[in-house]
Amino acid sequence: MRFILGLLSALLGALAGWSGLAALVVMLAGPDRDGGIAMGAFFDIGPIGGVAGLIAGIWLFVRFGLVRDATPQPPAETTGAAPHRATQLSFPFAATVLLIASILGYWGWYEFIRSPNLSHGFMTLQIEFRLPPGMALPDKEEDVHIEVEEATGYANAMLPANWRAHDGDRKAIISTASLMYKTRHRGVSLTLPGVPTQRWPIDLGSDPDPTPGFSPWRTASEPSPAKIEMHFRLTADR
Repeated sequence: MRFILGLLSALLGALAGWSGLAALVVMLAGPDRDGGIAMGAFFDIGPIGGVAGLIAGIWLFVRFGLVRDATPQPPAETTGAAPHRATQLSFPFAATVLLIASILGYWGWYEFIRSPNLSHGFMTLQIEFRLPPGMALPDKEEDVHIEVEEATGYANAMLPANWRAHDGDRKAIISTASLMYKTRHRGVSLTLPGVPTQRWPIDLGSDPDPTPGFSPWRTASEPSPAKIEMHFRLTADR
């Protein structure tokens, strides 16, 4: 246990020294457009802080992590004998090191292994809405409001230059939106002048792959006399 705590203390010190010195250099250098200063600070100057932090972590463990208690011996055995000193771990120091290591370990797992971002990076959700027969398209782009819900956030879908389309004798609206988060809760809503807001769920996996084509047309999740239909497909940006 002493070896593990000493190693953790040294590694945490190295991490703190490395990242702290790199962040200080970037802060003192000011704005950096191409990222060269940040890269140099992290890979060239950061290791110096890492070595200093490693030494500091070991020193802190020896200084505060180990507690030496003088245990008095029975009177008959104390004649001419030095007091027996027992070395034990400091519980507050050990608890602090384990807590910090656990927090950093969880953060590393969440960001680099579980990562909240999609495996394919940003992905483009292409959405098409088909209006019922006889219903006209809005005259202005500003009259069309499409909102995509992803996890706990919302994003306004983009309307391309050719957003006004048709499918046979039925008018249609074309739009796109970017997805980036792993989640099983996705949806899209459409608001047009004089028409109640229509909402549809986006049936995709938590970390979806690109779809081979458009999904079947479907009506809104809540029945509405508008009878607007929606389908979608997903493409990877890389």
